[in-house]
Formats: sequence, C-alpha cells, structure tokens
Amino acid sequence: MLRNSDTSKSLKAARKSIADPSYVHKIGEQPLKYVTIGQLLEETANKFGDRKAIISVHQNESLTFSELLQKADKLAAAFKILNLEKNDRLGIWAPNLLEWYITMMACARAGLIAVYLNPVFEAPEIEYCINKTQIKALVCADKFKYHDHYESLLTIAPELENCEIGKMTSKKVPSLKTVIRIGEENKCGIYNFCEILDLASTSEVANIQKLQHSISPDDGCSLHFTSGSTGKPKAAVATHFKMVNSGFMVGKRLDFSHNYHKICLQVPFFHVFGTVLGIMASLNHASTIVLPTDGYQPGKNFDAIKNEKCTVIYGTPTMYLDLIQIQEKRKEPISANIAFLGGAPSSPHLLEQILKTLNVSKLHSVYGLTECTGSVFQSVSIKSKEKFPILVNFLQEHMEAKVINGNGGMVPFGTPGELCVRGYANMVGYWDDEERTNEILGKDGWLKTGDQFILEEDGSGKVVGRLKDMILRGGENIFPKEIEEVLITYPDILEVQVIGTPHKRLGEEVCACVRIQPQSNLTLEDLITFCKGKLAYFKIPTRMEIFDNFPRTTSGKIQKFKLIEMVCERNF
Repeated sequence: MLRNSDTSKSLKAARKSIADPSYVHKIGEQPLKYVTIGQLLEETANKFGDRKAIISVHQNESLTFSELLQKADKLAAAFKILNLEKNDRLGIWAPNLLEWYITMMACARAGLIAVYLNPVFEAPEIEYCINKTQIKALVCADKFKYHDHYESLLTIAPELENCEIGKMTSKKVPSLKTVIRIGEENKCGIYNFCEILDLASTSEVANIQKLQHSISPDDGCSLHFTSGSTGKPKAAVATHFKMVNSGFMVGKRLDFSHNYHKICLQVPFFHVFGTVLGIMASLNHASTIVLPTDGYQPGKNFDAIKNEKCTVIYGTPTMYLDLIQIQEKRKEPISANIAFLGGAPSSPHLLEQILKTLNVSKLHSVYGLTECTGSVFQSVSIKSKEKFPILVNFLQEHMEAKVINGNGGMVPFGTPGELCVRGYANMVGYWDDEERTNEILGKDGWLKTGDQFILEEDGSGKVVGRLKDMILRGGENIFPKEIEEVLITYPDILEVQVIGTPHKRLGEEVCACVRIQPQSNLTLEDLITFCKGKLAYFKIPTRMEIFDNFPRTTSGKIQKFKLIEMVCERNF
C-alpha cells in the first residue's frame, strides 16, 4: 500500500511526464541553404579561389578552391564521355588522397551518386557493395596497406584483364563497366586517373557549368555504408541538401565562419566524419583540409599538425590518446587551438589530458549517425565540473529530438529512453532496402537512433549507451558507458571497453577490457577495490581482460562485437 508521501510523489511524476515530454525543436538562426554541392563548390571558388582547399602532405600536392573546381569539372566531363548519366552510381574505393576529393566534387558536378567504400574492404565485400548499389564506374586506389585493389578486382571480375576499356561485361558484377585507377602504371582494362582528367575537350568541360541548373538540391548524391556489425552493410542515401547543411552547421558551431582554419583530418574520407564533418564543413566555410597520410599513422599526423600549422584537429578519442602519448615524449610546440572529437564517447579524463598535453584552447564533440549525415548534437562550449572538463552536446539548428520508452511514448526530460530525431539531416532511407528503412525511419519522419539517451529542456543531451550493447546481468540492465567513465579515471588505464560475456547463472557478467600503461601490474582485484563506492555492486566488473590493441574499423571505432568474440575465445 502506498503512503501519502509516495502517492504525492507518484502524482508529481505523472504530471511531469504529461507536462514535460522530452521533445526539443532547435529553431535556426538563419535559413537552410538550398544549393547543391556543386553549386557550393562554385560559390566558394568564386569567393576564395586562391585559398587552399586541400593539402595532401603525403603526396606533396595541394589544390586551391579554383583548381579544385577546374579539375572537378574536367573529371565530370570525362564521366559524361564514359556514358555515366545522372543518378548513376560511381564508387570511390580509395584512402585519403587528393584525387578522392576531386572525384567527390566531380560526381556532384555531374549529377552522379557517389558511393563511399572502405579502402580495406576485401574482394567479397566490394562485390557485395557493387551489386547492392549497382555501381557503374569505380575509382580505386593502386594499393593501400596490404591491399592491391586491381588484383582484388580481378578475383571478382577476371574479365577486366581482357576487356575493352570502359566496356567490361562481368558475370559477378554485371553493373560495373568502367574502372579508373589512381596510379601511373598501365594495367589491362582500366583507365588511369591522370589520363581521364584530360579526356574531355574545352567545350565538353564548359557544358558541365550549364548542367548545374538541372541538378536539384533534393537529388541523391551520396551513399555511405554502415559498419555492418549486425549483418550485411546498409547504404544510407543522402541528398545534396542534407550534405550541404549538415556540413554548414558543424562548421558554424566550430566557429569556422568567423576565422580561417587549417584542419588536420586524421579520420578517413569514406566515413561521414571525413566526408560531411570534414569536407562539407570546410567547403561551406572555405577552410583548408590537411591530409597527413593516406591511412592512419599517429607520428605523421603529429608532424602535419606541427609543420602545416594546423589550427584544428579532427579525430576519435583513440587518435587523441595516440597524439597525447607522442607529445608527452616530444614536448614540441603545436599551433592547434581546437580539438574536435567524434566517433565514440570521450571520458572527462581524456578531455583533461587533451587540454593539458596538447594545449588546445577549445574542445568540441559531436554526436551523430551515418543515418543522420554525421551530426545531430554538437557541443558549444567547455564547462567545468569538479576540476575536470566535460563537453555538453546541444541539438543542431533546424532539428527536432525526442526520447521515447519501449511503447513509443515520450518520457520526461532527464529520463533515459531511445533518442529519435527528425529534420534535414536524416537520410532518405537505405538504398534498395525498404524493410530495414521502415524499421528505423517512420513515415512521420522520425528516425530511431538505437541509442539510450537523456534529453534536457535546454536542448542538451547525452548518450547513456547503445541499446544493443546493454548488459543483462541477473535481471539488472547495465549500460557499459557508465562503467567505462569510472574505469578510465584509473591512472594505469589508457583505454577501456566494457562488454557483457556469457555467464551460466546470471546470463551475462560485466567484463572490463583494458589497455594499460607499460610496466603496469593492474589486477582485477585492483579494479574491484577502485570501483567500490563509485558503482553499484552489480555494475562492478567481475572479469578483466588486458589487450595491446582493440579491434577497430578504419574510421577508428572499436568493434565491440569482435571484442566479445575475442574474449569468449579466451575461455577455450
């Protein structure tokens, strides 16, 4: 039986649930841009033609915005000669190269849909992506790490070796007709990128300018594949309008509109962090992108930040851990004043290290999904709490957010539930996959993120954890992020991931996977002692596994499903 005080509390909670549903609409300070990527490139080139658009340190090359537009139009004209028509799909299968940027812009200027492919995809994965999106032409790298892209293609399409260039007919990938390789060595059946640039006549290049009025901001322009951690990868469709405005809003909140910046881009182009938050933010605000390497090499990234005098660093939390370790050894002056973090949650301990060791004056973070063109919530300032910084992410302009319970009803502000978002940033849907599109994107425009989230009345919010990562231990629901935020403050721990592993009695047990300082003798008993008084007893890890490195995607995200597999294998 409820006491009077309990009844009063219940009524207040009920009234709060009705009166204060967790819904926020962030009204924009200025209208959204109704332009295509190609039109934006032309606009930026007209205003800032002599400014560097990109500096590729590892290639010892650079392009101004005017040069980028010229090369993009030459390549777009060549695509037309190769019989690529509006809305045809062109795959970009390459690491961070200057040619990648040119190709993306050329697709936009030609009205093609660019398909962004992970440069370390193996042959079966590329075959799947080509067939899934019916790619007609492919721009690929020569080699990347241990991958020979041409040899991989031959395993899929041996017909390539003996076909007329641009007219391949393959049994396994019937849509693919043309392959363009970024390299100088001649290979059978393919074009070289440099020769393609000179394929079109002056008048054919000029026709690309005339073509721009027939391309709509609402046309599809890009396909980003999801990670595929729970099945075959899905391809999220974005329009010019979504890409342009997502990039603009990210850059605006980073203050790119008021100051010129050089961005050290540690993340890969093919990921939304590189494409939208990187390329599109810089294109909107005439910033310069600096590519330290074609892949990820922390030492060279640090060199580029220093030598190119980069003012902004883009990276995942893991990438910042690597930079911090380098700077602790080198102790060299760098000019970066903004650190932009995304791809995974950042602990207060890491943020404190970034401020102290890298000596940046501003920290920014972003929350988003591939399905939301990369950015939904983004920080506006640093706030302090108990002597360490925290980043508070606020809803982007012109976006709506709400948090719902398992029945689809809105929960009160400050209450955990699943985050749903609506607005310009949301994808059109998954390419050729209506069923999986309908699972997360409603006819009312609301997109279910799959993230357990807490939303506040001021438009700020934070991720509690992924719903699919939730640990079910003896009837208790446990979100790993809460435990990770405690464990990362332990001095000997460099990086931590908390997972659930099978347990006969409890269903799952809490396992802490850690990377530790060299010469550390950290034990499970040490962790348990450290957690007492900080976490409820059922959240304290009962198992610890030490790793030299965690399994990651090319964009730097830790693959928890692989981590679980690796830990389970250690039992046998």
